[in-house]
Order: sequence, then C-alpha cells, then structure tokens
Amino acid sequence: MENKRQLMAIVNPISGTGGKGRIPGLIEQTIDKSRFDIEIRFTQAPGHATELAREAIENELYGVLAVGGDGTVNEVATALRDTTTPLGVIPCGSGNGLARHLHIPMNTEQALRVINNDIIEAVDYGTVNDRPFFCTCGVGFDAQVSYKFANEDTRGLITYVRTTINQYFHYKAQDYIITIDGQQLHEHAFVIACCNAAQYGNNAYVAPRASMKDGKIDMTIIHSFNLGEAALLGARLFTSSIDRDRHVSIFRGHDIHIEREQEDVMHLDGEPLMMPADLHILCHPAALRVFVPTAGKDI
Repeated sequence: MENKRQLMAIVNPISGTGGKGRIPGLIEQTIDKSRFDIEIRFTQAPGHATELAREAIENELYGVLAVGGDGTVNEVATALRDTTTPLGVIPCGSGNGLARHLHIPMNTEQALRVINNDIIEAVDYGTVNDRPFFCTCGVGFDAQVSYKFANEDTRGLITYVRTTINQYFHYKAQDYIITIDGQQLHEHAFVIACCNAAQYGNNAYVAPRASMKDGKIDMTIIHSFNLGEAALLGARLFTSSIDRDRHVSIFRGHDIHIEREQEDVMHLDGEPLMMPADLHILCHPAALRVFVPTAGKDI
C-alpha cells in the first residue's frame, strides 16, 4: 500500500471574528485519511506560523495548510515560497483576500476538500525590500487604515468600514516618485496599492484584472477625491470596476520602485509595519505552489 502523504495544519486561534475550537475536529473529519496523515499545530505568537512551516519543510512534509486570515497565510507562505512544498489556504480571517482570489470556498469544510483534490498550481508572489507579500501591499490611506484596524478591539467588516470612514477625514494625499519597469511617474496619490492578487479581501477589488500567473504586479493609484465622489468609488471597489473610475490609474510591471517623502507605515497583506521612504517591489513568478479547487482556472 502506498505511504500516506504527510500534512501539517497551522491554525491561528485568534484570527478572524470567531473561535477556532471546532477546527481540529473538522480537519480530522474532512481530510481524506486514506491518502493523508495530518498534524495540527496552533500558533502562539506573531511569526510562529513561519517557524512551524519551516519545521514542516525540514521534515519533508508533503504540504502545509494555513488556517487563518491573510496574515497567517503570509507567515506560512513566507516559509514555503521558493520551495516545492505547497500551501493550502483554509480561510478563517476577516478579509481572506488570497483565498477569494484563488476561488477557495469560505466554508471551512469545503476549503478542506480542496486539499483532498490535490490539485496544485504555481503562482507568483511579491516582495517589498525583500519582505514577501502574496495578496496586496500598499502605502498611503489604506496603510493607515490597516494600522488603525490592527489596533481596534474588534475585527470584521463593520469595524473595517468604520475605521475607513474615520480615517478618511484625517488623511492627506502624499507625493511619490514611482519607477515601474524603467518608466518614471510623479504622482500625488491618496493610495498606492501593489497587487499580486485582485482584492484586499471581503470582495473589495482594488486591482480587478490582476493575475497571480502573469509575472507582474498591478499597481493601483487612487488620486484625491471629495466626499461626494467617495460613494461611487467605494461602489466600484466592491463591483470589480474601480479601474473605470476617473480618480484611478492602474499600471502593471515586474519591477517597481516607490520613493515617498519619509519613512512611514505600509501594509503587507493587511498587516501594518513601518518601512523606509524608498520601497522596491518585485514580482517573483511561479515561485509559490498552492492547492487550488480547479486545474487551469484563471487566477
């Protein structure tokens, strides 16, 4: 009899808005035990998921599942990038942008069944000053929202929307010099989002035509807009049509350099951190293997 393939599930117990007490039992019930053995580990602190994933690689496990939100996915994928070990995404976070882009179901049991299908594709990832991101990164208003949201007492879409509205009245657009594949731009921008995937999460499509298989990053620049225009811009964000708004420009490139006025906060996959004034964003083509629902689907 063929040996079973070994998996590790890395569970972030505090991601998203609900408890994770039922997750281990659901994993045990759903993963096909005739083909896979699975070890379940819980993260204990920021960065722990990366350590556990590296342990799985060292032990030559077949695949690693990230059970949490985009921050958990980022930590696990950071270890798995540029290796042959595939990533499984089991979305349990607030936004779940990467899972949504990959067409992975939001239902935990259905997402686990994707692993049973054992369909794997190679996708791109990005880096900012050598720090990896897999969904989106950004500077400007969205980074400030991520910073404030990370410090809220509650999570979820309602809290995110409230935080976004509050920050709108305090944030001012900044000046940037951008070089994208050798072409230089001077921009006064409210948001600059660099997107490997199409959305932030919660079906907010900031780069609706982005592909994780084209070897390029979609850079969405949102210019200043007034309060009366904000509703239309928001509606276009959630109807995958922001690229048709007159306040928005989208560029696509492999190598992007952003010079801003000073060091400031930015977000990588929704997680805020301080970064230098000069930012180098690079796409790494087909360098991360992921479990996907259907072979050959446009992702």
